[in-house]
Amino acid sequence: MPAQEKIRILLVDDQNMFRAGMRLLLSSQTDFEIVGEAVDGEDAIAKVNALKPQVVLMDLRMPVLDGAAATRRLKATHPEVRVLVLTTFDEDAAIFDGLRAGAIGYLLKDAPTDKLYEAIRAAARGESFLQPSVAARVVAEFARLSEQSPAAAGLAEPLSPREVEILRLLANGATNREIANQLILAEGTVKNHVTNILTKLDVSDRTRAAIKARELGLL
Repeated sequence: MPAQEKIRILLVDDQNMFRAGMRLLLSSQTDFEIVGEAVDGEDAIAKVNALKPQVVLMDLRMPVLDGAAATRRLKATHPEVRVLVLTTFDEDAAIFDGLRAGAIGYLLKDAPTDKLYEAIRAAARGESFLQPSVAARVVAEFARLSEQSPAAAGLAEPLSPREVEILRLLANGATNREIANQLILAEGTVKNHVTNILTKLDVSDRTRAAIKARELGLL
């Protein structure tokens, strides 16, 4: 049988001890490969160019070039690279800066180890991942914005009741597996529904689906 293809990961953090700990932790997973480390945003951009990682674990507060600015530049030049923010900062401004820059997920450094592994694997598949506490902040903020400025435009094709149900769970940070378990559906069925939801909302990932749904008043 062919060897399992590993997820190529770049660690970006200005703290040497944290990077060393993350390298040790992630190396315990047989499907992860740490291809390099970077100490700031500029270094991250150079390392992405040279090492071609699939997933970048990006800190936000760093010297030279911060994580949000680095993410924005990486997404402009390497749209295929998935940036997963991994930071100690859970302020609203930091969360929204990272997501607006193009990060596919946002995780705090004190998140459980299994959630970190799950987030990396989700990012490699092109799926967004928000820690539940972060997802709640995103949903609350866009609910507030939608109340202040309701969207006038609707959708060309409306969501079905089942799709709205799945969208609500998705917006609260639930994974496909968690949605499947809660709604007693096959995980593949949930994945198909999520694909349809993204298409109807004309967005590229789950985070932006939640954001647009709030803007349109669908949740």
